[in-house]
Amino acid sequence: MKKPNIKTDLPGPKARELLARDALVVSPSYPRDYPFVMSHGKGAEIWDVDGNRFLDFAAGIAVCSTGHSHPAVVQAIKDAADKFLHISSDYWHEAQVKLAERLNELSPMKEPVMSFFAQSGTESVEAALKLARYTTGRGRFIGFLGGFHGRTMGSLSFTSSKYTQQKGFFPSMPGVTHVPYPNNYRPLFSGADQGRAVLQYIEDVLFVHNVPASEVAGILIEPIQGEGGYLVPPDGFLQGLRELCDRHGILLIFDEVQSGVGRTGKMFAAQHWDVAPDIMTLAKGLGSGMPIGVVVAKRSIMQRWTRGAHGNTFGGNPLCCAAALATIDLIEREYCANAAKVGDYFILKLRAFADKFAVVGEVRGKGLMLGVELVKDRASKIPAKKLCDALITRAYHNGLILLSCGQSTLRFMPPLVIDEGDVDEAIALLDQSLTEVLASEHAY
Repeated sequence: MKKPNIKTDLPGPKARELLARDALVVSPSYPRDYPFVMSHGKGAEIWDVDGNRFLDFAAGIAVCSTGHSHPAVVQAIKDAADKFLHISSDYWHEAQVKLAERLNELSPMKEPVMSFFAQSGTESVEAALKLARYTTGRGRFIGFLGGFHGRTMGSLSFTSSKYTQQKGFFPSMPGVTHVPYPNNYRPLFSGADQGRAVLQYIEDVLFVHNVPASEVAGILIEPIQGEGGYLVPPDGFLQGLRELCDRHGILLIFDEVQSGVGRTGKMFAAQHWDVAPDIMTLAKGLGSGMPIGVVVAKRSIMQRWTRGAHGNTFGGNPLCCAAALATIDLIEREYCANAAKVGDYFILKLRAFADKFAVVGEVRGKGLMLGVELVKDRASKIPAKKLCDALITRAYHNGLILLSCGQSTLRFMPPLVIDEGDVDEAIALLDQSLTEVLASEHAY
C-alpha cells in the first residue's frame, strides 16, 4: 500500500511562488482552507507542484466521482473535442440528447422526465426556481436552515449554511422562508421525532401565521444536507414532505448536486427513502470534473414552459456531455455499488475511531458521503470548531486532504473508486493527525 510522501515543508518552494503570484491577480473571495497547489492526480491520489503525494478524500468538493483523470472519461472528452468544442443551445447535438435519455432512464421520479442543461449547481438551482414559479404561478418558496444551494442571487437566498455567504449581499431574492432541517443529534423541538416536528411546524405554524400554502411554488431541500453538516434526515421525513407538498399543490425540489450520481451508494439519495421529487438538480460528480449542471423535472412540468422562457449559452456543452455519459456508465456499472460497499466498511472504521476519541460526537452518512461531528465533550455537544479547523490543517500536513462542513464536522467525500485499503490509510492518517492536535496546547 502506498503511503503519502511529504518531501518538503508545506507549502513547498514552488507552491509558495505560485501562491505569491495568485495573490496579485486572483480574487481573494475563494474560501481556501490550506495552501495545496495541485500538479496532477490519479484516482484518489494527488500530487502538489513540489512532488508531495496526498490521499484525496475531498475529491474537488465531491466532484471527481470517478477519481482524478479516469481514462474512460478522459478518452470520451478527447473524442468529443476532435469533433467540435461548442454549439449553442439554439441547436442540437447527439450527446446532449443521449444524456437526457440516460437521465430519463435513471431518474427517481417514477415517470418520464425532461432535462435542462447548465454548467454548475447554482445555475441548476436558478433554473429550477424559475421553472417552479413559471409553472405554478406562485411566488414563494420554503428552504431549510443549514442548506447550501449556490452563491448566485436566487440560490443564495436559500443558502444558509454559513452567514458569511449572505453577508453584504442583502437583499437577495424575496419570498424565501427558512425552516429547521431535522437533526436528531441537535434537536430544536421537543419529542424524539424531529422530522415530524418540522412537518408540523410548516403545516400548523408557518402556513397558518406567516406563509399561505397557496402561494408557495416549491420546497427546496437537500435529501442529505451537505454544507450544513452532512445531516441524514430521520426516516419518514422526506415521505412526509412529499405528502405535504401533494396536499397543497407545492412542487418538491430535491437538490442532489452533492448527494447525487452514486455518492451515497445509490444513484440518487432520494432512492434511500423511495421518495420522488417533482424537480431535481444535479452537478458536481455528474461530469467527473467537467463543469455541468442539469435540472431534471417531470415531463408534465418541464414541457409547460415555452420557447425562450429560459436558456443557457454553454449548457449541454459536447465535452461536458461526453464526460457525463462516461461517468454515468462507470458509476452505474461499478462505482455506485462500490460506494455502498466501501462506505459500509468506512463508517464502521469511523465508529471505531469515535470510540477512541471522546471529542467525536456523532458519525453519520450514507455511502461515501460521511460526516464526523467534533464536540468539546459529548455531554454538552458544544461544537469544537477550533479543533476541527486544526485537525484539517494537520491532516493536510500529514498527507490527507479533507474539508469541513457545518460548525465542526469533518466530511469525507472521496472519489467513488476508493477501496478498503484507501480507507485504512485515511483512518491511520486521521488518527495520527487528531492525536497530534490533541497533544498540542490550546487544541480547542
